[in-house]
Amino acid sequence: MDCMSMEMEDREFGDALLTWYADNRRSLPWREDPTPYHVWLSEIMLQQTRVEAVIGYYERFLAALPSVEDLAAAPEDVCLKLWEGLGYYSRVRNLHKAAVMVVSEYGGKLPRSVKDLRRLPGIGGYTAAAIASIAYGEPEPAIDGNLLRIFSRYTGYAGNIKLPAAAGEADLFYRGRMPEGKAGDFNQALMDLGAAVCMPTAQPRCGACPLRDRCDVHGARPGEELSLPVMPAKKERRIDELTVFVVRDGDRTVVRKRPAHGLLAGLYELPNAQGRLTAEEADAWLRGQGLEALRITPLPEARHIFTHREWRMQGYLVRIASPSGAPKPYILADADQIRGQYAVPSAFSAYMEYI
Repeated sequence: MDCMSMEMEDREFGDALLTWYADNRRSLPWREDPTPYHVWLSEIMLQQTRVEAVIGYYERFLAALPSVEDLAAAPEDVCLKLWEGLGYYSRVRNLHKAAVMVVSEYGGKLPRSVKDLRRLPGIGGYTAAAIASIAYGEPEPAIDGNLLRIFSRYTGYAGNIKLPAAAGEADLFYRGRMPEGKAGDFNQALMDLGAAVCMPTAQPRCGACPLRDRCDVHGARPGEELSLPVMPAKKERRIDELTVFVVRDGDRTVVRKRPAHGLLAGLYELPNAQGRLTAEEADAWLRGQGLEALRITPLPEARHIFTHREWRMQGYLVRIASPSGAPKPYILADADQIRGQYAVPSAFSAYMEYI
């Protein structure tokens, strides 16, 4: 292909994509008012979370903390409570830390350049490019799973898509096809195309794709679109056995704060012990915690899947009488306090109905 033909193909790629986007774009709250703070918040929430699940959290978070300054000034526990149920809580901790930096070092305004954005906790290459392009119009491809998948299928790229080399190739590919002044729409069009047409696990809807006429895998191997991109083998999940206790004293439930580091750091949890304990072992464990059980009743088993770990849980409902309150580090809280004040991760949701 000569230089003139390549330039024409580059323009056609962008024009076809943006024409499709104009007719098919998803109406999302952060797109209607794409300030840097709104784009940043939405992109952090959307990491490893479906769009449908994020919208309600996004609106609730903004209602409580409508500006970067409000976020920076908020206690971490308030941020965690607003995030409760979204998972991957390190995201909101980094969001809070970054807001403090933005206020102290940038006068409350998110920086414009990818380089400066990447200095902020929790902002990697993709998120920096998304903020820079959507909020500021900077010509930066936001290379995420959608853009990598479309790149791989369109060009026939057969290398491991998770390696840095693939991201570098994709960046060059999109950078050369990004229409001037349309960086934000270009990136969001590719995100929508990947979500609705060039899908990762379901058979792609190639007939609806504006890029199908020049797509390598669709043109050369129709029906084999799911063969690309090439993905590394998934690691086996680690299995953890836990015994979870719903410890009740009248109308109050015992909770405790998890350590400041590690899995689910800083969140509140129901008391739990490693392993599957019998009722006798459970009673002994509770006494060792300073919790004297009056009655122990088995609860249904449950499980929760993290990215690389799975909890398989056995539960007990425990009645205690603690006239002097719960021993440290435990807290006795009523249902309203737990709902309104303490962020309990969804890993314990199967047992929260018993509070």
